[in-house]
Amino acid sequence: MDMPASHDAFDAATKAARANKPVLIPGRPKLRYDWPRAWKHFRALIRNKEDTTQVFHVFESLPWKGMEAAAVQFLESPEGRALYEAEPFLPALLDDHAALRRMPAGSLAHAYCDFMEGEGLTAQGLVDEFETFWADRPRFDDRFTWYFDRIRDTHDFLHVLTGYGRDALGELCVLAFTYSQQPAPAHLFLGYAGGVELRTRIKSKAPVLRAIREGQKLGKACPRLAELPIMELLPLPIEEARRRLNITPARNYTQCHAEWRALGVDPYDLIAPVEGPMAVAA
Repeated sequence: MDMPASHDAFDAATKAARANKPVLIPGRPKLRYDWPRAWKHFRALIRNKEDTTQVFHVFESLPWKGMEAAAVQFLESPEGRALYEAEPFLPALLDDHAALRRMPAGSLAHAYCDFMEGEGLTAQGLVDEFETFWADRPRFDDRFTWYFDRIRDTHDFLHVLTGYGRDALGELCVLAFTYSQQPAPAHLFLGYAGGVELRTRIKSKAPVLRAIREGQKLGKACPRLAELPIMELLPLPIEEARRRLNITPARNYTQCHAEWRALGVDPYDLIAPVEGPMAVAA
C-alpha cells in the first residue's frame, strides 16, 4: 500500500514519546447529562444548520458515559496497541489526497477523496472546528485522547460508507448510525428530534423516522469504525469495504429523497433557510 508521506515523518518524530504515554490520565470532569442545555443548543442548530459548534455543545450535554471504559478496554488490547502505533493522527493521513489517489480506482480511498473534495471538506477542518470549541478546556496527553480524536476523525467515512449525504436527513441518519457505535444520548436526541422537525416542516409520505431507525440498525451491524485500521480499509474496493463492515443500502433514506423530489422539495435545502448541508461533527 502507498502510505501518505506524512505518515512516516509524523511517526518517526513522535514514536518514542507516544510509546510512553499512559492509557488514561485521571482528572477529567465527571460526565453529566444536561437535557435543558442540549435542547437550547439543538434549537440554535435548527436556526442555523451551519453552526456546527452547537453540535459539540449538545454532545457535551449528553455524553457517552461509557467512553472511558470502552477506550481503556480497546487500548489495552493487542489490536488497540497495534493500531495506536500504526495510525498516529488520521487527519495527516487523510488529507494527503495525492497519496490516497494512488490507491486503486474504485477504492474506498477514491470515494473518500471524491466526497471530501466535492463537499469542500478537509479532515483538518473538523479538527479546527473542535479546537475552537474546546478552547481553554483542560488537555490530557494520553492515549485516550488519541481514541477520542479517532471518533471525531472517522465521521466523514460514515457518509462515504453508508451513502448518506450531508443533507439534513443524511446527517440525522449518520447520527443514529453512530449511536450504535458510540452510544451517547446526544446521537439519538439529535437524530430523532431532527427527524420530527423534518416531518413537521415537510408534510409528505417520506419515511423519515424509519430512515433514522434504519441508520441505527446499520450502525449496530457494523464494527466500531474508530477501532478499525482505516489505512487497511482505504485500498479496498468500496463495495468490498462495505461488505466487510456489514453495511447494506439505506433504502428508507433513498425513498425519502424520492418522495421529497417528487414534491419539488430539495433534500439539501431543509431545516433552516441557510444554504448548504447541516454538517454534524459527531
